[in-house]
Amino acid sequence: MDWENIRRPEDIIDIGKKKMADYKRFLPGAIIALLVIIGLSGFVYSIGPDEVGVVQRFGRYLRLSSPGLHAKIPFGIEKVTPIKVKRIFKEEFGTRDVRRGSRVYATRQYLDESLMLTGDLNILNMRWIVQFKIKDPVKLLFATRSPLVNMRDISESVMRRLVGDYRVDEVLTTKREEIDHLAQLEMQKILDTYSTGIHIVTVRLLDVNPPDRVKPAFNEVNEAKQEKEKMINQAWEAYNKVVPRARGEAEKTIREAEGYALEKINRAEGEAGRFLVTWQEYKNAPEITQKRIYLETLSEVLPKVKKKYIIDPQQSSILPLLKLGEEESR
Repeated sequence: MDWENIRRPEDIIDIGKKKMADYKRFLPGAIIALLVIIGLSGFVYSIGPDEVGVVQRFGRYLRLSSPGLHAKIPFGIEKVTPIKVKRIFKEEFGTRDVRRGSRVYATRQYLDESLMLTGDLNILNMRWIVQFKIKDPVKLLFATRSPLVNMRDISESVMRRLVGDYRVDEVLTTKREEIDHLAQLEMQKILDTYSTGIHIVTVRLLDVNPPDRVKPAFNEVNEAKQEKEKMINQAWEAYNKVVPRARGEAEKTIREAEGYALEKINRAEGEAGRFLVTWQEYKNAPEITQKRIYLETLSEVLPKVKKKYIIDPQQSSILPLLKLGEEESR
């Protein structure tokens, strides 16, 4: 303010009116510039590499935007909602992460989610996680009011029903992977029925334990079952050592007996065949056959005799044809 030109109170009013006139002259330009800035900021928008943009005009779905820079009608006429379609989200049940995305879980218990009743009327404290992706952003925004809440309710409902179909020892030991697989299939089926736009990647049981009050009793029962299984396995081990060996020895004895019987039968059949051949030859030429048999018998018997003499009834001398001197020298 120019204080040197003020001589009376009316001068102050004149100066104020002059300033207001200056402001009124620049105000339209400032408003226009502000509107241009606001318009430009609402005209251009960016979609990340792992996102798609759902564009709405006056609240109604219009189109999807791919990653990159895009333009839209500003001043609230068109609205863009970025949806991360490549990120894998995770929801915990019966537990929570200490920090979002970490694998360190809080010690606090969420018993309203984790306590479940098994098929044999036992209670288990269960913790599990559900990993999922957004496969249809349009359905996610417009088909249901609260898709995440729906997903959590469906997961808890499916898990309770599946656990109720198994015995407590099956849930604790052998059926955990089966429950994971069945829960994933059933959850996906229900979510697709409700058109939530959510794809279940995996369902995994983190921990299954009996409640703290009955945990000592459960441990005793499990120890007894383990001891029982150990004794059964030891009995089967002894059985597998003794019985196969006995079966092998019995099979060996049977095979030896069968071989011996076969040998005797073959030998008897051979002897019988040879006798029949000899008898047939004997029928054809009795004298020749008798002589041949006689000579064959002598050839078998004489080598076993130490002193050998052959007496010819027609002569008193020993037959020289058999060379008995050489046989005795041997």
